[in-house]
Amino acid sequence: MKTAVIGAGSWGIALAKLLHTNGHQVAVWSALEDEIKMLNENHEHVDKLKGVKLPEDMVFTSDLEAAVKDAEILVMAVPSVFVRNSAKTLKPFYKEGQIIVNVSKGIEESTLFTMTQIIEDEIPGASVAVLSGPSHAEEVGRGIPTTIVVGAKKREVAEKIQEVFMSPVFRVYTSPDVLGIEIGAALKNVVALAAGVADGLGYGDNTKAALITRGMAEISRLGVAMGGKSETFYGLSGIGDLIVTCASMHSRNRRAGILIGKGYTAKEAMDEVKMVVEGVYSAKAAKKLSDKYEIEMPIVNVVNQVLFEGFPAADCLKDLMLRDKKTEIDVEKWQ
Repeated sequence: MKTAVIGAGSWGIALAKLLHTNGHQVAVWSALEDEIKMLNENHEHVDKLKGVKLPEDMVFTSDLEAAVKDAEILVMAVPSVFVRNSAKTLKPFYKEGQIIVNVSKGIEESTLFTMTQIIEDEIPGASVAVLSGPSHAEEVGRGIPTTIVVGAKKREVAEKIQEVFMSPVFRVYTSPDVLGIEIGAALKNVVALAAGVADGLGYGDNTKAALITRGMAEISRLGVAMGGKSETFYGLSGIGDLIVTCASMHSRNRRAGILIGKGYTAKEAMDEVKMVVEGVYSAKAAKKLSDKYEIEMPIVNVVNQVLFEGFPAADCLKDLMLRDKKTEIDVEKWQ
């Protein structure tokens, strides 16, 4: 099968290699001429996925029309802030029947759209799915066993993507809950920033576990209010992705959070990480969503205070601990 990967970042490159290993033709597109030149010369992304060698017959191009022509699967792998513009650029070349698989994670601040909603907005009638889960590009590129979930409105679309991506080291589950998958994927980056900040402040495993657990409670409350399924948030794209993003040094969100905890500004932290830190862009959108749906999200609030309001990180985390007393589970009456 001919496939095209739109975006030559670490995740796009890792998935391109996976698709090629699975026996598919792969063309990788980037708008950056220098990036395409580097990939063609080295068959390796020396900046973002060093050490992962790419096949000689993999195509790298800055010609989007040529990249997507006759491809059955189009993988949208640009950072979330570029998804709308990339979809707009893709629209003239999109052909009915092509499946767009979004692998970017985020919420658009101005519209509060998920990434698939943005693509559908720009390319009406397109068949759009989402692929998400605990899956660092650094590990997928090296063939380390990974499990992920594909969400689509139609079962046959999800099962086709499952068949294309499935391999002995890349297990794919299917789900009809596209919205829930995307909400879990986007908001876990915000919680991962908080987990990184806690690390930067020198806090321990107890703090990390608390942030992961209570962060998941916030994400699931909002996701269900928006129409997602509760089971999704305790699956691969929910708690699975949250754990790996909060715990791993592969996570750019956690790394940026560590720097912020050590006193860096958000901009300084992103400059140091040298990659797009999706949680910074999703934090404001998450706050807007919590206000819109009237869902209490104290961790999201704290992240926004630290990132955009100049509040000291240590004071904000202390405020989390001193909030009003709460009951964790209150589904049955007390004796």
